[in-house]
Amino acid sequence: MPSPRRPLLGLLALLWLVPVIAGAAERPARIIIDPGHGGAKEGAKGPGKLREKDVALQISLRLRDKLEAAGGDVFLTREHDTLVSLTERVAWSNDHAPDLFISIHANSMPTKRMRARTEGVETYFLSASASGDAALAVADRENAEAPMSRATRTDSTLAFILQDLARTEAHADSSRLAYAIHPRLVRGTRAVNRGVQQAPFFVLSGVECPAVLVEVGYISHPVEGPRLGRPEYQEKLAEAITEGVLAFLKETRRRDAARGTEVAGPVSP
Repeated sequence: MPSPRRPLLGLLALLWLVPVIAGAAERPARIIIDPGHGGAKEGAKGPGKLREKDVALQISLRLRDKLEAAGGDVFLTREHDTLVSLTERVAWSNDHAPDLFISIHANSMPTKRMRARTEGVETYFLSASASGDAALAVADRENAEAPMSRATRTDSTLAFILQDLARTEAHADSSRLAYAIHPRLVRGTRAVNRGVQQAPFFVLSGVECPAVLVEVGYISHPVEGPRLGRPEYQEKLAEAITEGVLAFLKETRRRDAARGTEVAGPVSP
């Protein structure tokens, strides 16, 4: 049985981080949380009536509460069970000029045998090449709602090159964000560690800031699936992701302060 002191210890850890990352030059970090799927797009299905779209939204709402409590300026791509296309999510997010983007999903396996034995958490950042066949399969499933072709984009060659250069540092920071979140996610939930992965996710490809996609567990697993639907476990997930975000912002603030650039931190001056 988990210790009743666990939620208190987690809260104290967050409160300890907040003053450390506060500073006179800070502005609140603007964070976009993207609950996967929604509306007619239910995503993966778990035991009973468990659906990925519902689990993703529930965890995202809890994550928003924790990040706002730490002083963040937080927005959700959807706050209800509504259908929002991947293209709309990317465009809306960029319109808000975010400092961070976090997409929340739940994983699944296609066969009964694989569903019975596959569980654990994965944290992804964007790459043209996937870490392996399993990572590519996850990206293919989550990209199923993406436009069939990107050939119709109207950007000029020069504009595309400039955008690509502007995203270079954001891509490096996406890796840093993933590695800040993932070990805390494993430690906070004691879920199976399936590692930090890379894959070509559509929703990450157009966002102009450090961006990660978190697969919070396998909703298709007979034990982990129901666990994802429990409020107390969702709290652990949200708390662990928050700790990772705060740690990332703390380190980023130090780096940007040394450069003399405007600093984004979760606490306003």
